[in-house]
Order: sequence, then structure tokens, then C-alpha cells
Amino acid sequence: MKSAVETLDPTKVKLTVEVEYDELKPSIDHAYKHIAEQVNIPGFRKGKVPPRIIDQRVGWGAVVEHAVNDALSGFYRDAVTNESLRPLGQPEVEVTEIPAQAGEGQLAFTAEVEVRPELTLPELSDIAIEVETTEVTDEDVAERLDSLRERFGTLVGVDRPAAEGDYVVIDLKAVIGEEEIDSVSGVSYQIGAGNMLEGLDEALTGLSTDETTTFATKLAGGEHEGEEAQVTVTATAVKERDLPAPDDDFAQLASEFDTLDELKADLREQVASSKTSNQAVAARDLLLEKLLEAVEVPVPSGAVEAEVHRHLEQENRLEDDEHRAEVTEEATKALKNQILLDTLAEKLEVQVGQGELVEYLVQASQQYGMDPNQFIQSLDQGGQIPAMVGEVARSKSLAVALREIEVKDSDGNAVDLSEFIGSDEEDEASAEDADEESGEPTEGEDAAPAAEDEAAKA
Repeated sequence: MKSAVETLDPTKVKLTVEVEYDELKPSIDHAYKHIAEQVNIPGFRKGKVPPRIIDQRVGWGAVVEHAVNDALSGFYRDAVTNESLRPLGQPEVEVTEIPAQAGEGQLAFTAEVEVRPELTLPELSDIAIEVETTEVTDEDVAERLDSLRERFGTLVGVDRPAAEGDYVVIDLKAVIGEEEIDSVSGVSYQIGAGNMLEGLDEALTGLSTDETTTFATKLAGGEHEGEEAQVTVTATAVKERDLPAPDDDFAQLASEFDTLDELKADLREQVASSKTSNQAVAARDLLLEKLLEAVEVPVPSGAVEAEVHRHLEQENRLEDDEHRAEVTEEATKALKNQILLDTLAEKLEVQVGQGELVEYLVQASQQYGMDPNQFIQSLDQGGQIPAMVGEVARSKSLAVALREIEVKDSDGNAVDLSEFIGSDEEDEASAEDADEESGEPTEGEDAAPAAEDEAAKA
């Protein structure tokens, strides 16, 4: 088989492939056999019709068409591999030549396909990142303590106008014209939450018990989504959260500690741990941001359009142009990130260990509320395991890259992220352990042979 590539633009190529007759012959033999099993020809049993009789009765055209349809995808994949292409979508294939008769000629076809563009990444050692310091202030501890007190607080009625943060029990009615389209009674709502209707916070602020007001708003859901309605709201009660006093009694109620000082010390440790974790997350985000700033990433329009169509079709919103624009922006950003991180993973020669993949799949199964074994099996049956390997590799590429750059906090101190990003030595040890592993499988691994196979390939 011969193949050649013509670059049409940074994200699209034209692949030209020529296949000699001898390479196509196994598919031609299979076509004869399959057709022989399907046709009824007097004097011959099914499956025993000779090729020359099939040529006479059915025609060489049907045979070669069957053979080409059967073999084309395999030849395309081989050509993609030979040319080291990284397709990002389905190809547009055109067959330009087929064997004119048995024993002679060749198969030739072209395939235009969008591919991952070639990117030149900056030297990681030239990148510096600054993250927030992990210093814990008294205000940080007080804020964490107040949050804990709120969990043990009680709501008490107040005889004053409602203010931000108060809880108001409301009766609400929405009308469009003369038609009442919705109503609720006895609903508790915290002013400032912003999770009901636009304008509700402003309407309730200053409202006392048993007072009523009306405001106009656009509805955010339901069959009248986007329409303007007149909303009448009545405050049937105004309440504020009464917090327990921050003392030793509260410490004993809310924790395993006997004194408030012990509780505060524990809260300080919690804040420090949270800030350290946030440093790692911020460093990853900043690194990706700096790489995107330094590299122009061409995005294949066809791949974006296909993802947008799939998304809108699932939501049954193909005609929603405004939503289409939002989804297009999100899909473009996601694909740009994917292309960049795939390139980064390749440059850093990131390897995905079996344990890493299985751990990722088990965590994903929990997000979907599925049994890990069933989740992995469903992914395998849908051919999605390689995509999951790619997800793990992309995430890991940022962690590996962070090992090579300078990370400091806002005070100028070097930041140690090894707890979160690991080390090259740990990766090597993990790979060696995976090669030598022969004991009992851990949870989630008993149903993951396909996942482990794909991780090994990566």
C-alpha cells in the first residue's frame, strides 16, 4: 500500500492511498464467499458457487464493491498510522479507482480529514507562576468558625423589614396578561441567594411580615421561558439565623474538642490544608493559561460543528441560535484545550499507568452513580476506553509539566507541589510495579481488563 499526504490547511489534510490487487485479494475472496452464501443459482448449493459463476450471474461490479466496502476502513486506518496523522473527526472518502476485473488493477482512494495541528510549545523552564500564599489569618479562622456556627444556628422570627441574608417565607404568584401561570405558597427563601427569579431579592428587601409587592421579571424556565411576567410576592414571615455563641460549649457540640481554642487550632489546620490544595489547582490553571497565551492553537471547524450539533440535538434545541452560539464558544475552548494538552502529553512522553486509569474510571463511575464494573464494561462496549486514557493523559500532562517550572507564592517563596503533582521517580516506580503486579486485583480492577490493556498501550 502506498500513501501520501497533502496539507490543505493547518487542521485538514488530504490522504491519497493506492492499494495493489494482491493486498485487496483477501477482501475479494471474502466477498465471493459471502455472495455465494446469499444467492440461489440452479445446480449449485449455497456457499458452493464458483467465483466465475458469480461473475457471470451477479457481476464483477458487485464483488469488488463488496470487497472495497469491507476493506476501505482498514486501509484508511493503516494509512493514517503510516503517515502519523491524528484525526479529529470522520474522513470524507472518495474512491477514485477500483480493479477493472479479477486479477488486475488496484484500489485507489482519497480521504480528506481534520487532524490535530502541529504546535510548537514554549520551553517549560522559561515559565514562572505565582500563586497565593498559604498563610492563615485570624480572619480566615473566624470565617470558618462562622460557617460552622451557621450549621448549628436556628431561624427566629424578627419584627423588622427584611434585609440581605434574612430568610423570608413567601407566597408568590406569576401572571402574564390575565393568565396565572404559576404560584407557590409557604416557600422559604434567603435574600441574596439569587436562585429563584430575577428581581426577587430587590423586591423582598425592606418588606415586613404580611406586606405585599409586585415586580416584573423574565421567566427563566418552563413553557413560558423568556417571557415577561408580573409577579406578586407576599412575605408571610421574616426570620434571621440565630447563631450559637462561640465558646467551649459550642466546641463540644460541634466537634470532638473540649475547648474553643482546640477547635480554632483544628480549623486553622483545615484552612491551611485547603489553601495548599488551592495552590495546586491555581498552578495548573495558570500554567494552562500561560501555554494558551504563548501558542496559537488552530481549531478544526468541522470538529466543533459536529460537537455542537450533537450537543444541541441531545437537548432538542437545534433551532436555538443564541444557545448555539454559547455552545460553539464552549466547544471551541474545550477542543483548543484538548489539542494543546494532547501536544503537551506527547512532548513530555506522559504514560498512563493501569492503576491511574482504573482509579479515574472508578471515580467517574461514582459521579454517574454506577457500579464501577458496569461502568467500565459499558465504556468498553462503546469503544470509549481510549478516550478515557486520553482524559487521564491530558490531566497528568499538566502535573508533569509543573515539575519543570518555577512556582512561587505571592511572598516570593518557592512552592512545593509534590504532594499533588507527584514526581518522575514515583511514575517510574508505579510503572515498574504495574509490570510486576501479579497479586489479587483491587476494587474496580476485576472488571477492567480492557482498561488495563489500553493503559498499557498508552
